Amino acid sequence: MAFRFPSLGFCQSKPNGVGGFSSSRCSTIVSRVLSTSVETRVNEKNFERIYVQGGGEGGVNVKPLVVERIDKDENIVGEEASRIEVNGVVGDVDGDVSLRNLEGLSESKVEGKEEEEESEVEKEALRLLREAVVSYCGSPVGTVAANDPGDKQPLNYDQVFIRDFVPSALTFLLKGEGEIVRNFLLHTLQLQSWEKTVDCYSPGQGLMPASFKVRTVPLDENTYEEVLDPDFGESAIGRVAPVDSGLWWIIMLRAYGKLTGDYALQERVDVQTGLKMILNLCLSDGFDMFPSLLVTDGSCMIDRRMGIHGHPLEIQALFYSALRCSREMLSLNDGSKNLVRAINNRLSALSFHIREYYWVDMKKINEIYRYKTEEYSMDATNKFNIYPEQIPSWLMDWIPEEGGYMMGNLQPAHMDFRFFTLGNLWSVVSSLGTPRQNTSILNLIEAKWDDLVCHMPLKLCYPALEFEEWRIITGSDPKNTPWSYHNGGSWPTLLWQFTLACMKMGRLELAQKAVSLAEKRLQIDRWPEYYDTRTGKFIGKQARLFQTWTIAGFLASKLLLKNPEMASFLFWEEDYELLEICVCALSKSGRKKCSRFAAKSQILV
Repeated sequence: MAFRFPSLGFCQSKPNGVGGFSSSRCSTIVSRVLSTSVETRVNEKNFERIYVQGGGEGGVNVKPLVVERIDKDENIVGEEASRIEVNGVVGDVDGDVSLRNLEGLSESKVEGKEEEEESEVEKEALRLLREAVVSYCGSPVGTVAANDPGDKQPLNYDQVFIRDFVPSALTFLLKGEGEIVRNFLLHTLQLQSWEKTVDCYSPGQGLMPASFKVRTVPLDENTYEEVLDPDFGESAIGRVAPVDSGLWWIIMLRAYGKLTGDYALQERVDVQTGLKMILNLCLSDGFDMFPSLLVTDGSCMIDRRMGIHGHPLEIQALFYSALRCSREMLSLNDGSKNLVRAINNRLSALSFHIREYYWVDMKKINEIYRYKTEEYSMDATNKFNIYPEQIPSWLMDWIPEEGGYMMGNLQPAHMDFRFFTLGNLWSVVSSLGTPRQNTSILNLIEAKWDDLVCHMPLKLCYPALEFEEWRIITGSDPKNTPWSYHNGGSWPTLLWQFTLACMKMGRLELAQKAVSLAEKRLQIDRWPEYYDTRTGKFIGKQARLFQTWTIAGFLASKLLLKNPEMASFLFWEEDYELLEICVCALSKSGRKKCSRFAAKSQILV
């Protein structure tokens, strides 16, 4: 399998700017080039000083980011990657990854059998995906969100979104076409360094854009240039920063290395620095008492008001995945020791927190049902002061005897019991859940197939907000009406993530069932963005057609099923060493024993 990786040549700046934009032939639009030094801090220790040098006010001659190492700690925390070979494919795999579930899947491929012929649906999907490719200075850099020829008002669907490009990237990588993914990673990395301002306020450095657009800007009567115009949320609905963009970028960077073998990209100084900037932003100290990330509504795939502000599961699962990716990719040296240590500590605390407090099954619901409230004690059972009356009536009848899931959100005096599919699938893929919990999540999806899949996989969340609850929580959002869009709509792009989770857990039949269901309708329905109604029977009322991540999600699922040995490079198994890490100050002070040991019997399953 050959990969083509041409070097990215960034053109020279010219002295005459246009409208305040960069005047280079292949440029990046910025409101003001950042030329400053940033002190980064993790666990109250400076682990490095990063200098980001721009090209001045008139252009964007982007120079490699300079990293000055200043930390002199001695203890290096890290782990060696191991090389494995599966069906002739060689690659690095995290030390804790086993292929026990994929061994059975690989046996289904008959030795010597020629590659399975593509169906007409797959051929059309691949053609549409290639037509959605965006080029910049003659090189592919991504895919537009939607390429509907009948759409007269594309809004921002003609832009390249980081989260939307993930299934496209995976499809290209599985097809042996790594150039576009490499270009995407490097160009979005450059966009990360620029200053972002909304109403005279700039968010933290390290923020990745939600999307970018390739624009053509006239230099004079006969000369034009291409520029990249990023959106960091300053143009988005609600002006919300895309928290998940940086997390997806890290996950994509690891996948690129695993599937191409081009690990030199991860080792570049600018890539290492950009990776650290994202991590430093996520690991910065704050007022929060929990290891989970605190975010506002609309900061991820659900980018409208849906009552997910706080600590939504989707962000926590992607955060956990990104931390595990980063631990593999960070270069170990004097400047990264404290950062690696902080990652290990956060991974341990986050996995315990989610497994212990987000998990919902029959036993846990009964426990919450009998909670005592207003407990002022370090030994309190009801740590978040949850009132039993919060348990919704639908849940009591809906939860199956065998199965469970991670709840959507957890805050003081508030549990969001809705089932959010993306967060639960990534809990399985990343092993944020225990092996038993991961199995139970897929058991629940199987048991509640008619609710979560039915005519089209898969519901983004279940159940929908209705009546007064919809009016209060969404603000009467006309796009997120009950059983539509984010509010209980069915999104085919979730198919590849479901396929990956099923393959990890050895539930190939579930993935094949869902893919077959989607294959019957997607081409006929012209590849919609989402489906409406409780059963996913109708195309979404405002759904864009020829939605790229619908197309790519389907293709990625088919490619994974045909090449099950490749899935091992995209998921993680349980890391038992993480469960032994504890930085609890209480256990060291002698005031109280760490609560983790009391619950160890529950999380080590």
